[in-house]
Amino acid sequence: MTTRKPRAIILDIEGTTTPIAFVTKTLFPYARRHLRSFLDHDGDASSDVIARLHAEHGHEPDPSSPPWSDDSPAARRASAIAYVGWLMDRDRKSPALKELQGRIWDAGYRSRELVGEVFTDVPSALQRWQRDGIGVGIFSSGSVLAQKLLFGYSSSGDLTRYLRWYFDTGIGAKGDPESYARIASHVAMPPADVLFVSDALRELDAARTAGMQTAMSIRDGNPQQPPHDHPIVTSFDEIP
Repeated sequence: MTTRKPRAIILDIEGTTTPIAFVTKTLFPYARRHLRSFLDHDGDASSDVIARLHAEHGHEPDPSSPPWSDDSPAARRASAIAYVGWLMDRDRKSPALKELQGRIWDAGYRSRELVGEVFTDVPSALQRWQRDGIGVGIFSSGSVLAQKLLFGYSSSGDLTRYLRWYFDTGIGAKGDPESYARIASHVAMPPADVLFVSDALRELDAARTAGMQTAMSIRDGNPQQPPHDHPIVTSFDEIP
């Protein structure tokens, strides 16, 4: 790392704090398997997220999306299930989908069917940064609920005590520089005092455009990125 010591660190999750395979091979399949039973048993408690899915479906630009029926509560749930499956097949960053996944994972974490996976260097780094007075936050396309569950029920115990901020796409798209400007404003620091760490080049480019320090996370299992000039870290031990 060649950047100066940051006053705040914002971390991506997939490929940065957590193996991509945990998300793609554990979390996503779990949500898909339990989707129907969750909506069938959750009843009215899920009416808000189903309404949000319906609203998104109404503005869906892809004509291949499954049709939606409101003829009955059962038809409405069936429509939501079909649309969610369609969104997941395309890895869409749908806010309603992310919220629903978070609620399904909530049950899985609480039953201990799910345990959040983090790289071995993450807990000690979070402790070190807190000790040094550096605020740490998360910026992920997953919902804030999903973020808190992963770190709250991690294989290293409850790590939420070390995390000050959580940001999802409610603050903006991860490829939009304005999202990072909003984050810097929220944490009340100049962007130059904030370090953003991610495995995705477009996100790092956006953060740097907003004035943040950046670092590319290189972990086992991460896809190769195009050539770039961002500092590289293979472990959080390399971050001041």
